[in-house]
Amino acid sequence: MPHSERIAELLINIGAVKLSMNPPFTWTSGIKSPIYCDNRMLYSHPEVRNFVVDAFVSRISSLHVEPDCIAGTATAAIGWAALVADRLGLPFVYVRSKAKEHGTKKLIEGDLKPGKDVVVIEDLISTGGSSVSTVNTLREEGRATVGDVVAIFSYELFASRDAASEARIRFHPLCTFSKLLDVAVKQGRINRDDVDRIAAFASDPEKWGA
Repeated sequence: MPHSERIAELLINIGAVKLSMNPPFTWTSGIKSPIYCDNRMLYSHPEVRNFVVDAFVSRISSLHVEPDCIAGTATAAIGWAALVADRLGLPFVYVRSKAKEHGTKKLIEGDLKPGKDVVVIEDLISTGGSSVSTVNTLREEGRATVGDVVAIFSYELFASRDAASEARIRFHPLCTFSKLLDVAVKQGRINRDDVDRIAAFASDPEKWGA
């Protein structure tokens, strides 16, 4: 992961990632977490944004398949997917979380021809649910071949590994929770003694806060 450490530094330095055990953050799901990640902040920093796009392109070029199209998950990854597709000179589509209530009521926005190899761009992988849903839509509605999801960051939750295995897809995060903790220690933002407790979140997030 040649870009992993630098992306971890950038996430921390611009405040896109925050770490706190006391008090912890509360996710929308109600889960108590020692980490909060807002990758949308990266869009506002041109140098950081360009570095992330370069990292996406590098990772995609190393995959076993050369994509015919780049797809983004709505809404957070639409911008990243469009930037990556533009850099690669490839078609771009995005997948809605739910169908429109009017018109064609389709989930895939854009012109995706059947039988294409598609790489999905995600901003963040937690449980992997949104990624799997996007892949399934592309396979079913788009009749595409999809096996790879490239994301900026992964919380490395066990649930995401199970979801990827069941859906027959591979997750390729540019940066991971464990790498981010390593960088946070180097920067003196957390103590080495706190790493194990924070890292334990990935193995059982629902019980961690308790």
